[in-house]
Amino acid sequence: MSETKPDLLGSFDPGDQGAFDEHRPPSRDLVDDCVHCGFCLPACPTYTLWGEEMDSPRGRIHLMKQGLEGAPMSASLVGHIDACLGCMACVTACPSGVQYDELVEATRAQVERRGAAHRTRGQRLVRAGVFALFPHPRRLRAVRPFLALYQRSGLTRLVRPLLRRLSPSLAAMESVAPPLAPAEPVPPVTRASGDRRMTVGLLLGCVQREFFGGVNAATVRVLAAEGCDVVAPPVQGCCGALSVHSGREAEGLAYARALVDAFADARVERVVVNSAGCGSTMKEYADLLADDPAYAGRAADFAARVRDVAEILDELGPVATRHPLPLTVAYHDACHLSHAQRVRAQPRRLLGAVPGLVVKEIAEGDLCCGSAGIYNLTHPEPARELGDRKATNVAATEAELLVTSNPGCLLQISAALGRQGRSIATAHMIQVLDASLRGAGPEALAGPGAGGA
Repeated sequence: MSETKPDLLGSFDPGDQGAFDEHRPPSRDLVDDCVHCGFCLPACPTYTLWGEEMDSPRGRIHLMKQGLEGAPMSASLVGHIDACLGCMACVTACPSGVQYDELVEATRAQVERRGAAHRTRGQRLVRAGVFALFPHPRRLRAVRPFLALYQRSGLTRLVRPLLRRLSPSLAAMESVAPPLAPAEPVPPVTRASGDRRMTVGLLLGCVQREFFGGVNAATVRVLAAEGCDVVAPPVQGCCGALSVHSGREAEGLAYARALVDAFADARVERVVVNSAGCGSTMKEYADLLADDPAYAGRAADFAARVRDVAEILDELGPVATRHPLPLTVAYHDACHLSHAQRVRAQPRRLLGAVPGLVVKEIAEGDLCCGSAGIYNLTHPEPARELGDRKATNVAATEAELLVTSNPGCLLQISAALGRQGRSIATAHMIQVLDASLRGAGPEALAGPGAGGA
């Protein structure tokens, strides 16, 4: 059992105010759906690491119930909720259909408003720094030259030990920084190759746009080859996923409204997403903005059109020629694709249709890699353990390439493979399809432009 469980800094103080205010507290009806059967326990990463009841989904639901019954917001409650990765594996595992995703999202918003003072100063600074940078593409773009200079300088061996002593969170941020490839901007409009079958919009994303531009470029090429006009509004910003998943409700809703506005005149039939965490939140816009009369209808229409890129390609069916790609790949299910969006079969069907490609499953495939949005920065030690566990299972497949559909997973698992001295390249699923359609060989997926080695 892991020994890196965080110190939760205390327990309930009867003199405190009640845990939850009246604005969207966790639903008592949803809390009561949990019959405490325990099927969620082996699916939960933190319970797997620590074996403690309050760090399981049913334990956290028990804490929510206490809060609804008048127990105060405490450091213990905040710590156990913060320690959840939000991977939603428990939602998939639950035979009673408990909507833990809705419960934890509502509770995190309460924690952010009413319990942030229970975090340490260091924890608050890390969160403030993350949200001052990651949801802002222009700020990320400004960081690129400095990161490129650092990566070329050879200072990594000197800096990393120092960062580990100063701040595990900064050390984690440095370790998952992607090797920079040349920027590949996406044009506002790309016409279909051959007959047009559909007009789709593309979410450019934040980290995806600035650090994985090759993924967006590959997405456009594949969609165009399959008969799609692709519209990528240049004014779009963050989708709000990081904020919503972290309980920063007002901020997340502001990003959601702005994204709905950005696509208002695009006249697209679908909005395509190639980042699992972003897609899961965008599909929730109808619920998130249901109380906003100016956006409720528009958000519902927008959410109904959102599809992961694997969904839309599977829905359309192939028309472009797949060229052989003799390669053995291990496919990793990103949690917010597999558990939150229930998209599992489509990526496998798409990869399986590539001639010569062998797809291998990863042991403990449903267990989170530890990335989980910003989790590997706010909780670096358990995230590192989960990443190392995932890397070991990936290596056991003896695959030549790790494939997934989320930038955070690519960074997290690449860092863990590197710590173990494994020379396994990583790539987004869409880049594998792109290489096949272009007739490129396996070498096209072996470098930093393909997701990193």
